[in-house]
Amino acid sequence: MIFDEFSIKTLIRPVPDFPKPGVIFRDITPLFQSPRALRMVADSFIQRYVEAEFSHIGAMDARGFLIGSIIAYELNKPLVLFRKQGKLPADVLSEAYQTEYGEAFLEVHSDSLCEGDSVLIFDDLIATGGTLIAAANLVRRMRATVFEAAAIIDLPELGGSQKLQDADIPTFTLTAFALGDH
Repeated sequence: MIFDEFSIKTLIRPVPDFPKPGVIFRDITPLFQSPRALRMVADSFIQRYVEAEFSHIGAMDARGFLIGSIIAYELNKPLVLFRKQGKLPADVLSEAYQTEYGEAFLEVHSDSLCEGDSVLIFDDLIATGGTLIAAANLVRRMRATVFEAAAIIDLPELGGSQKLQDADIPTFTLTAFALGDH
């Protein structure tokens, strides 16, 4: 299936003033309600990574779980879950990061990765980059490496993809929105 960026973008719903005034939230749930669009997104990532050399897929809580789990299944890779604070039951590593709304913590099971592992990290979008940078820091604390950070959407005006690149984390997204796009 050929990737059609226009049809994907039309299924990403802008929600003005959520979760706070002035923010346009990019809701991917309509994209997941379209079997054709979801297959197009998944197939695009699979084509990009099917022959790439990495050992694990990491997925961000919670929307990153959706696409990350599909790609992990299709590429037969172990899935590492990066969760919001307090959601994982065993020994964890924790990393603080800044969001658009304040400070938060990301956690991962401390035995998820080891030296020599290489991780492709998925989230639904790249905004300020805080979550993905926190995940990359956790990966590195386990002596593994980050292969790439991937997302469906980039919001380049918020600077996250540039921060990731400045931190030597390659990035890939399927589409981008300017802050004023509706």
